[in-house]
Amino acid sequence: MTGFYVRYTGSTPQEAQQICRELTSMLLEEDLHSRQQETESLAESQRQLDEAKRNLDEQDDKLASFKKRHSGQLSGDSENSTTMLMVLNAQLSALSQWISLTQQNKSTAESILAEQSPKQKSAPIPASPAMLEKQLSDLQSQLLQLQAEYTEDHPDVVKTKADIAEIKKKLAEANAADGAGGDRNAKSNVAEPPEIHRLRLQVEQYEATIAKATREQKRIQEQIKLYQGRVLLSSSAEQQYQQLNEGHDTAQESYADLLAKNGGVENTVGGLPPGEPLRLSNAANLPATPRFPKRRLFAAGGLGSGLALGWGIALWLEMRDRAIRPTPYW
Repeated sequence: MTGFYVRYTGSTPQEAQQICRELTSMLLEEDLHSRQQETESLAESQRQLDEAKRNLDEQDDKLASFKKRHSGQLSGDSENSTTMLMVLNAQLSALSQWISLTQQNKSTAESILAEQSPKQKSAPIPASPAMLEKQLSDLQSQLLQLQAEYTEDHPDVVKTKADIAEIKKKLAEANAADGAGGDRNAKSNVAEPPEIHRLRLQVEQYEATIAKATREQKRIQEQIKLYQGRVLLSSSAEQQYQQLNEGHDTAQESYADLLAKNGGVENTVGGLPPGEPLRLSNAANLPATPRFPKRRLFAAGGLGSGLALGWGIALWLEMRDRAIRPTPYW
């Protein structure tokens, strides 16, 4: 056990005892005060450490929850969505060019057909029952998709129903016309030149191709809108994730700094081990003998000094005496 002594030299024993008592009392009070301050400082450091740990836990929870909610909207999925968007844009551009080229070919075929068949100059080419049935089937499929997403009062649903009714009416008229004048049509088909019949079939094929390409174009446009929304959501999610990640790193650094500071605190008051307070082992007491002056030592010194001085004086007087004395006879 490490300890130390308090010593004081005074003019009287009672003064030395009193001053030693006061000095030890001051040391004990100072040690108690410093330990109280240290305890308060440690308590404040612990509070800050607990608060930093709680903040770090909250940041961990927020980061984990954000990753769970936006698992498909972070960097990896954003890159995939951007790549898919580029592919879809390329497909849409190629399909638009194909539709434009097919429409030009259809217009050319219609112009040639109109020149070779005077009857077709003033009236458009009637749609065949097969084409009407194809359009009806497509509109019915489109209506099912719209009804799955919207209510019956939605403008697109109402328009599609009206288009279906119109197609059904045209189909009924076409079937009635085919039933009533089948023989006449057969005769006119027989009488129609092969070139005009081939051009008529080619125009119908162009129309079917354009209708199919237009549906595919609409589907690709819907996918492009979907992936554009994903890219925007991914960009927003990336910014929020970056902010949360920065807050988490700041909280982690703050907690690590406080943890290092609290771990390096050591109590070295009075040279004692950390946590051990000063204790008074022996109270100040009166000295049994004075430390100074030591009387025996002074007496011995005075006696020796007096003898030496006396012998020296006697020798000096003897040496200065020049008188002649007779030699005594014994």
